[in-house]
Amino acid sequence: MAATSAATFSIGTNCSLGHKAASFQQTKPCALRFNSQNLLKSSFNGLKATTSFNCETETSFSGKETAKALRASFARKAHKDAQVVQSQFQPQASYKVAVLGAAGGIGQPLALLIKMSPLVSSLHLYDIANVKGVAADLSHCNTPSEVLDFTGAAELPSSLKGVDVVVIPAGVPRKPGMTRDDLFNINAGIVRNLIEAVADNCPDAFIHIISNPVNSTVPIAAEVLKQKGVYNPKKLFGVSTLDVVRANTFVAQKKNLKLIDVDVPVVGGHAGITILPLLSKTKPSVSLTDEEVEQLTVRIQNAGTEVVEAKAGAGSATLSMAYAAARFVESSLRALDGDGDVYECSYVASDLTELPFFASRVKLGRNGIEAFIPSDLQGLTEYEQKALEALKPELKASIEKGVAFANKQTATA
Repeated sequence: MAATSAATFSIGTNCSLGHKAASFQQTKPCALRFNSQNLLKSSFNGLKATTSFNCETETSFSGKETAKALRASFARKAHKDAQVVQSQFQPQASYKVAVLGAAGGIGQPLALLIKMSPLVSSLHLYDIANVKGVAADLSHCNTPSEVLDFTGAAELPSSLKGVDVVVIPAGVPRKPGMTRDDLFNINAGIVRNLIEAVADNCPDAFIHIISNPVNSTVPIAAEVLKQKGVYNPKKLFGVSTLDVVRANTFVAQKKNLKLIDVDVPVVGGHAGITILPLLSKTKPSVSLTDEEVEQLTVRIQNAGTEVVEAKAGAGSATLSMAYAAARFVESSLRALDGDGDVYECSYVASDLTELPFFASRVKLGRNGIEAFIPSDLQGLTEYEQKALEALKPELKASIEKGVAFANKQTATA
């Protein structure tokens, strides 16, 4: 989705408001504005609230379905809070988030976006080097969360103590000519080592895997967690949100729609033909020719390569990936905070197909995945059904490759 053109920017959503009474002062407010997608906007001057609020429809991390729920919920809170004279409202920042690989191309912008969330009380930044400067830089942002830095394997356990959400963008990026599979030998080992530390120090945390190839690294993480005896399939996520973000953007551009209105579920996996946008399920409904469907599908599947080639060796899709990952982090925090209307597409352990892992839309809650949405896979077009069957062998091979790697490492140890 495109960023808002408004003068303010943030990624907070559906925040809770504290009830600290104080004498009312007629000062110039720094406005908190809530749009119809549960997007908390706050200026870079801080997260101080005003005494008036309004709903907007400019942009969002989240899907449009949450609008009515937010308005109803906020109206109740506003009515209750109006009974007590207050000068300030403070979002309740109460969750700890760790970013493993925070000094990298994805990690730095992702850390910045997470720092802006009013739901985060503490942001733990870990990397093998160069993370102190990132933490010092971010710590100057006057948002509620404190920033702590952790460097090297010796400090990894401390970075994970008491953490609610762990995000793993660590690993090497793609370069021109490389596929996600080319990254396997390096990133597989990195993910394995990090997940071992997660299992030992914060086994109940939501785990977000960004490190590619996600189709294989998520199964690796699952096997490691099983070996440690702490595997909870409801809390292990492969972050495929970028595929949704791209699908929404490309469809909106193609049909001249407002980005905020578009929602395209994307299923399958997170690489090449395993990425299957269900364009027939687009909300609002759009009319696409067979040629347009094929063009959009191929572009969404190859969008990562589009960025790699455009950067000509200078990097991969770091900024859009950071944006998409921040959206998924915020959705997880909202779910942990009790929001009952949080839906995201994610690559997870699933029984929707015969494959053990599959990306689809899921409902998130305090305990992780609360429900799958099987209706998304019903009533597919002929094109989508054929594409679904075509992706299964490749996705199956990637899953088996990850499982075999994890089991081989255990046997060797």
